[in-house]
Amino acid sequence: MTVGTSSAPGARGVPRPSAARHDDLTGLGIDPDQLADGLVVADEHGQVICFNAAAERITSVRAADALGQRLEKALPLEDLEGRRWWQLTEPYEGLAIRVRQPERNLLLPGGHEVLVTARYVRAEPLGPVRRVVVSLRDTEARRRTERSHAELIATVAHELRSPLTSVKGFTATLLAKWERFTDDQKRLMLETVDADADRVTRLIAELLDISRIDSGRLELRRQPVDIGAAVGRHIQAYVAAGQPADRFMLRVEQPLPDLWADPDKVDQVLSNLLENAVRHGEGTVTIDVTASPSPREGEETGTSVTVSDEGPGIPEESMNRVFTRFWRGSKRGGTGLGLYIVKGIVEAHGGTITVGRAPGGGAEFRFMLPVGTPAYLQ
Repeated sequence: MTVGTSSAPGARGVPRPSAARHDDLTGLGIDPDQLADGLVVADEHGQVICFNAAAERITSVRAADALGQRLEKALPLEDLEGRRWWQLTEPYEGLAIRVRQPERNLLLPGGHEVLVTARYVRAEPLGPVRRVVVSLRDTEARRRTERSHAELIATVAHELRSPLTSVKGFTATLLAKWERFTDDQKRLMLETVDADADRVTRLIAELLDISRIDSGRLELRRQPVDIGAAVGRHIQAYVAAGQPADRFMLRVEQPLPDLWADPDKVDQVLSNLLENAVRHGEGTVTIDVTASPSPREGEETGTSVTVSDEGPGIPEESMNRVFTRFWRGSKRGGTGLGLYIVKGIVEAHGGTITVGRAPGGGAEFRFMLPVGTPAYLQ
């Protein structure tokens, strides 16, 4: 970073910093503007000699205005109780044994909250402070993460409460009054308990998937997968459950490249996309399986699966939120985690997934998977 210099006197009659004083900041050949965190450095006189691009973005203060200013003026921080932080910490006049200030939330003018750490650089132990190095981080990313975690906890609590209340109510009733119910009544209550237990199991499985996706620990057990046959099995299951056979149209282009993927994870993707089309779409659900350019660099071919319906589709303004957590669209129901997991599974395979408007006006989901042939077969 190039530091502005001036011959004009600074505060307290001290000259403004020269380029020579900045040599220790750039001696490693690293431009401070390349740092992701805000960096503010003040010299032994308390004048700012470095104010990088991230610091400009976080504080909305121009580097040209901050350089040469007193640290407390260029960076007027207050704690959450409104006290001026530099007066509280006294970096130049405080205890000589101090070397740093731990990370804490502080406020900039206007109430903008930032995470601040500071380090005191001395030429020798217990000597005077030669540099004050301040690191700044915006709290917005952390707040988004905290909000996401809070939403996840609230959703899980809500989704668990209903089935567990049902399970507890029916089992307690059966245990207390078993003899009073007919066999048909007992069967109905036990079937409800079984369905609610399945609902809880699915939710726990979704949470485990999210945990593995977010931590990058989603394991794939790649095997040869006949994607056309996999789609056919899902269609047969819907027909067996009462959906009309003519509601589904499966078109498989031949020949297809040999696909190596995790069959269970691919089934999970297909199940979610077809369920969305059946439950939220209308008309014919069309599934096209074709060869396509591989989404992974270095491979020529891949496999593409497109699931489309003839319903109202997804509003244009919601397209960019479809694969986020808790998105449910206009119709309520479910946890809103399914498409988030689908995207995580597809990307774990090295593939891509998109959403758009189908030719018939409904929603169209298309995912592409690389062939993924093991090295020993290539």
